[in-house]
Amino acid sequence: MLITFHSKAAADVTMYKEHAKRILDMFGKDVDRGVITAEEAPRAVDVLEREIEESRLHPMTEEVKRDIDAHYSEEGDDKEHEEVQTVTFSARAYPLLEMLRGARDQQQDVVWGV
Repeated sequence: MLITFHSKAAADVTMYKEHAKRILDMFGKDVDRGVITAEEAPRAVDVLEREIEESRLHPMTEEVKRDIDAHYSEEGDDKEHEEVQTVTFSARAYPLLEMLRGARDQQQDVVWGV
């Protein structure tokens, strides 16, 4: 399922619901429908920037490591799978972060599910 964020401050941002949920949980927001007001935007930017920085310190989670190990042998041979390419949290979150910065700077709300 997809979630599309809207704001007069930026172009729409669409992401998978499961990825949006991680971000919206940080703000205490419902994933299905909600608003980050212009007044909430500065805090949201700060929270998301800190989480992005934290995620860069720990790029590979244990779950990803297990998945990689399941697809490759100890010698590094591919078990008939393509090379693993992970999308980082920061790459997923950056478009929404930019929208939130615009909302903060232009005093606009960010809404989804409406």
